[in-house]
Amino acid sequence: MGQIKVSKCPIEGLYVIEPAVHGDARGYFMETYNQKDMEEAGLTMNFVQDNQSCSTKGVLRGLHFQKEFPQGKLVRVIKGSVFDVAVDLRSDSETYGKWFGIELTEENKKQFYIPEGFAHGFLVLSDVAEFCYKCTDFYHPGDEGGLAWNDPEIGIEWPQLIGEYQGNASAAGYTLEDGTPLNLSDKDQKWAPLRDTFKF
Repeated sequence: MGQIKVSKCPIEGLYVIEPAVHGDARGYFMETYNQKDMEEAGLTMNFVQDNQSCSTKGVLRGLHFQKEFPQGKLVRVIKGSVFDVAVDLRSDSETYGKWFGIELTEENKKQFYIPEGFAHGFLVLSDVAEFCYKCTDFYHPGDEGGLAWNDPEIGIEWPQLIGEYQGNASAAGYTLEDGTPLNLSDKDQKWAPLRDTFKF
């Protein structure tokens, strides 16, 4: 079986991957990862860790990275819908500080590859979302870095989100269009803007 469609994004190094889905009256089957197909598409990264999270509507996780042990991530949604974002932190990149976002859903089955050198995060748009990702390096406690999700210098256009920037990464005053409060961890509300954060 196999076969995948790989699309380049406006920022070099980012890819959207669409697997072949084989469906009939019983349901469907697809390969969520095939090393041979990836290598044939020019994607030769090696994954060492798989993670999964579950989040409720309005949760925003991010924007995260590891400093000394950066991780490439292949992400997808197996339940619900999220808006997934990568921000280029590569100091020698022509697109430093630029962002790209894509909606990942259980229906579209798209995967998003974010290489090392990017900050990553997502906003949950459905009642519940289950999010899976493969990583090219292990999680290293104490090596975490972060970037303010709402930094106006970056200008991420989070869908369905209403609120005004108050000079920090606090979720206070932000809601989705249906009134769901924005929900961030304490840590994610304390990250600094791009001008004060880490560069690769």
